[in-house]
Amino acid sequence: MDIWRSAREPEEMNLNKQSILYSGLSALCVLLILPAPTVAQMWADSVCPDDNHAAFHACALEAAERFDPPRAPDGYPDLSGIWNRRARAHESLHAHPETLDDGEAPSVVVDPPSGFVPIQPWAEAQRRYNRVAYVHHNAICRMDGIPLTMYMTGVLQFVQNADTFLVQGEEAHAFRVIELRDRAPLGEDILLWNGDSHGHWEGNTLVVETRNQNARAWLDQRGRFFTDEARVVERFTLIDADTVHWQATLDDPNVYTRPFTIAVAFRRLPDPSFEIWEEACYEDNELASQTYRNVGYKIYPGISGDEARRLKAAWELEERELQWQP
Repeated sequence: MDIWRSAREPEEMNLNKQSILYSGLSALCVLLILPAPTVAQMWADSVCPDDNHAAFHACALEAAERFDPPRAPDGYPDLSGIWNRRARAHESLHAHPETLDDGEAPSVVVDPPSGFVPIQPWAEAQRRYNRVAYVHHNAICRMDGIPLTMYMTGVLQFVQNADTFLVQGEEAHAFRVIELRDRAPLGEDILLWNGDSHGHWEGNTLVVETRNQNARAWLDQRGRFFTDEARVVERFTLIDADTVHWQATLDDPNVYTRPFTIAVAFRRLPDPSFEIWEEACYEDNELASQTYRNVGYKIYPGISGDEARRLKAAWELEERELQWQP
């Protein structure tokens, strides 16, 4: 399928294939977020109770300046606990309506303030092709990459000491071991599903930078993607005892016209007996993979910076030819 023809003629999308994919994703995602009207009442006393991402982000930036967080033994803010992510960004980073598979949700993009990712034209064509051509990686139990690991699953546990920040999730082996010690970065030729993450403290904020991703995961179910040259910077900040302001800025000039930032509220689960139970899964689940292949889906191979630059050049050449008048 021609990716640019697909971008210009979205009505030709194979809806039968989509329904099979999204029904599978729905089964995986049904427990990712607790009912909003019920759950939101638990955090009504938060200094920033609004889960709307733009409103929460603006409130949290101010609240962080006033809050003196609880401290771990090493003197840094204590982020440990079990947290519920208050977002449906795994469905789409943009605002989206309720469907058979999705819940209605506002945009998670807080910069640009428009709420839209600043994607390049050729990459938007590729995104539309991705959505109808490839199976979503999570549907075949692959890891989610960064930043999606932080909002694909509904509940995460943070554990920390002076040297390490651990993130554990309940789905598809969603765990991260983030070193806080000084060390040399991995070589550029070593690419990993979750990349190479390194953290440090800036005042009361834990800042985590991730590079070296294999770029075989997407940012959401709409096919938004990045290359292996992407740089992601996350910021974890306690704004009250039970709320973490999480931000992630993605910088990939191969795909986007400028860096953009998403923000999500993480709310502490109040039940001290709550445990994270793994939703068992195994990578490249062959039965699921073959099911999707049988209806025409392919397995997303990822994209390198070099491939992105070649696709962009081809797109721009075709656009010039289409505009040329003899």
